[in-house]
Amino acid sequence: MSTPTPVAPFYLGIDVGGTNIKVGVVDDLGHSLSRVSAKTDAARGYLHGLDLMERLTQEALRAAGLTRNDLRGCGLATPGTMDIPAGRLLEPPNLPGWWDCPIRDLLSERLQLPTTLQNDANAAAYGEFWAGRARDAQSLVFWTLGTGVGCGIILDHLIVEGAHSHAAECGHIIVEMHNGRRCGTGQYGTLEAYAGAKALIARCHEALDAGEASVIREHLAKGEELNPLLIAQCAEQGDPLCDRLVMESARYMGVGTTTLMHTIDPEMVLIGGAMTFGRDETPLGRRFIAELRAEVKRRAFPIPAARTRIEYASLGGDAGYIGAAGCGRLKFGKT
Repeated sequence: MSTPTPVAPFYLGIDVGGTNIKVGVVDDLGHSLSRVSAKTDAARGYLHGLDLMERLTQEALRAAGLTRNDLRGCGLATPGTMDIPAGRLLEPPNLPGWWDCPIRDLLSERLQLPTTLQNDANAAAYGEFWAGRARDAQSLVFWTLGTGVGCGIILDHLIVEGAHSHAAECGHIIVEMHNGRRCGTGQYGTLEAYAGAKALIARCHEALDAGEASVIREHLAKGEELNPLLIAQCAEQGDPLCDRLVMESARYMGVGTTTLMHTIDPEMVLIGGAMTFGRDETPLGRRFIAELRAEVKRRAFPIPAARTRIEYASLGGDAGYIGAAGCGRLKFGKT
């Protein structure tokens, strides 16, 4: 397959996570020209983070064969909490040492580029909407399944940010009112408390402690780490407990998806993130999304249940920086 000819103007996309920072140069059609990354080392603080983003920008430009003068603008995606209009991080739990930081203006000064700030899940959603699986849709709900459950919403080509920069925090919708599980934010009964990676691991530990049989005990006896990958591997091998846990996660995501379908009636729902069980490339991934769709059909109104497209996302780990660049294009693309 031939590489498409890059189309100017070009944008810089920066995706800051608690573990890694990814930086890429993206053209006007959403094609990535380069991608570099490094460990965030967030505990060292935002000044170290800014140094790292500046260095990675230079590397990404060299890899793309461009200079800073070729860039129209920059989009920066970070975890919340944040004040998007002010370009300020508030208290992001994944970025200790970055609290109450005017990150947008500090980065813009470093790079000498106009810069816009966006929530990381919103940016990833926009990446899929602009250049990924949802590029032919008008509206989108994008779930990211990882340590927790993130979400981004696009309506009529606009990112839903909310009055306080806290819209689309749908991993924290309540799915259990009584004796609900506790999630990382301290809330009880949230979707994230049942469907994220931490929740999957916790539910597995609880089942093992209750005496349920599982081949996973043999792996743990060998000193292997209990994580979603190991649970998925055992599920693929036919272990009843691990298979049940994965399918339960799918049903919880079906409940959350139904809630959003009944709220905003999106054209498409995409599932992305690190915990997608191989997506359509594996039998487990195919069964996971089939179970999610089945739960939606059991619970949703018939017309949206029949017409809403529910699929896996296509950009993988690149959605964040591509979407961030797309946010820069939204802000600075008009001449």
